[in-house]
Amino acid sequence: MAAEELQKQFQTELDAFKQCQKEINQLAGMRQQLDGQLNENSIVKEELALLKPSGEVYKMVGPILLRQDHTEAKENIDKRMSYIKNELQRIDDRIHTLEGKQDEYRETLTKLQQQFQAQQIKK
Repeated sequence: MAAEELQKQFQTELDAFKQCQKEINQLAGMRQQLDGQLNENSIVKEELALLKPSGEVYKMVGPILLRQDHTEAKENIDKRMSYIKNELQRIDDRIHTLEGKQDEYRETLTKLQQQFQAQQIKK
């Protein structure tokens, strides 16, 4: 393979590697945000558990506080936490897949670099 072809292939692989890295960073940010939301909802769930079933629960909708049934509030929190956990799992799976791709790109880049260096030594 000619040096120019190696450089082109190296650049293509490097761009793909960088794109993969960028997506992993974005997913890590999303994961961090979801972790925060899960923690908030866990705290709310704990507070609802402390409240008597006859206690009053209010939900903020925009600038207004609306009264909400205690059972309904618990169900909403459980659903929200379930959704967040599913999203976290989806993101973790995607990150794992991308990390595998990133390792493949890294190996390919190393091989291309070695081939390029071998060609330079032959000259």
